[in-house]
Amino acid sequence: MPTPTQRNFFLSRGFLFVRCMTVLTIVLAVSAGAPGQSTATLQGTVTDPSNAAVANATVVIRSVSTGVEHRTATDSAGAYFIPGLLPDVYRVEVTASGFRKFVVRDLKLDVATTVSENAHLVVGAVTQEIDVTGGVPLVDTSTVSVGQVIEDKTVQDIPLNGRHFVDLVNLVPGTVTAPQNGFLADPLAGLGQLGVDTAGQRENTTNWLVNGINLNDELQNQVTFQPSIDTVAEFKVDNSTFPAEYGRNSGAIVNIATRSGTNTYHGTAFEYIRNNFFDARNYFNPVGVPQSKFNRNNFGADFGGPIRKNKAFFFLSYEGLRQKQGITLDTPLPPPGSTSTSTAITNLLKLLPQPNGTIPIKGGGTQPAFLGSATLPVNLDIGTADLSFNFTQKDQLHGYYAIEVDHRFEPQAGGLDTFPGWGDTRDARRQLLTIDESHQFATSLTNDVRLGFNRVHITFLPNGVFDPATEGLGLPPGVPTGVGLPLINVLGNFAIGSPQGDPEGRGDTTVFWRIR
Repeated sequence: MPTPTQRNFFLSRGFLFVRCMTVLTIVLAVSAGAPGQSTATLQGTVTDPSNAAVANATVVIRSVSTGVEHRTATDSAGAYFIPGLLPDVYRVEVTASGFRKFVVRDLKLDVATTVSENAHLVVGAVTQEIDVTGGVPLVDTSTVSVGQVIEDKTVQDIPLNGRHFVDLVNLVPGTVTAPQNGFLADPLAGLGQLGVDTAGQRENTTNWLVNGINLNDELQNQVTFQPSIDTVAEFKVDNSTFPAEYGRNSGAIVNIATRSGTNTYHGTAFEYIRNNFFDARNYFNPVGVPQSKFNRNNFGADFGGPIRKNKAFFFLSYEGLRQKQGITLDTPLPPPGSTSTSTAITNLLKLLPQPNGTIPIKGGGTQPAFLGSATLPVNLDIGTADLSFNFTQKDQLHGYYAIEVDHRFEPQAGGLDTFPGWGDTRDARRQLLTIDESHQFATSLTNDVRLGFNRVHITFLPNGVFDPATEGLGLPPGVPTGVGLPLINVLGNFAIGSPQGDPEGRGDTTVFWRIR
């Protein structure tokens, strides 16, 4: 670990470089076509007993949880079309003069789906009703897309180690966990895996959307961050023949809808605790060597309800993670007292820890080794706010904001550094904003305006911070001057030094808008 003097030296000499990298890598992208559909659509036809079209029939759809209504009328062909519906359970009423009221109860509309509900009216008084219970169609004839919706009950109730919603994508047929030798496929400590393989596509070809707004890391083409599982209402994975409106990537479309408040107040609080007291000892962490620590506290709360009944709603959440994990090390070392004709190598040997054990070597025998652990702490905080307003039956506004701040200490930095005190520290701030405004100008004319931004800012600061030119190592200064010891990897044995590319950082902001 660097001393305060070393850390101050780095900040004064190296932080300017990090800031320059951050400023120079800002990306601004404006797109009118990239955001996809994240709401549901209801459509159908209304006919009389002779199967003739009923024009000007009134169709009203009402949310069971919020009481929000949408109203339209059928055209001359008896058809109706209601877009922009938030995923929910609805009640549908169809009325026309001279016919009984046609009522569909408990109709479930999922994210990014189109549901057809046809009404066959019967002659009679409008005060009489024909009740139909809503169901899921066996075959969706409204689209050629192949995919699956992971519903709210599964998202909220299924046991999920780590509380990472990306793991739920593996429930979709044709999806597998990305291999660890894939592109950026290794799970990150505390953050989980940021990609999956589905329908034969690579993990970096998936298009991640929240409320129709891009959640892709524009540099690495993975999900920027995982929204708290408590804020995910449901999501749909389209992994074949999805509509061209999504674009951007060749892989699957993962479309996430966030939770909103309802007409009743509700909230939850939780804490999950794990530690090495319940774990078996690692095989490479033998008795006599302190057991690698593992302490994980995952906690949070959420609360939602009406601001004004049937009109305005809120849903707030917070989730925190405090994790301290020991990485078991069994690193081979040169025999004690080893020297070299090179002054630089002799000085580098002084930076290595003393052997405290042995490990077997190929062909028999043992070799001196360092047995112990390096600490990998993770601190993470996620806060979200979801607001929805029903100004009139023809005008609705929905907004969602999420911010994640995480701090990670990577002692091995990709597995190359094999002694405590090296690696790097990674601080990140990730943000997402989505705003959707829908206005119905007429029964056959609806306008939807959607905008938002996706922001990630991250820095990588080496832990072993000192100037090799002034520490008596006999090495040239680092690049840029004096920011740390360059990475020195002795293949098959050990590595010391700062990770390649450190110090570095970037700040990418992607803005999206769509009018349709």
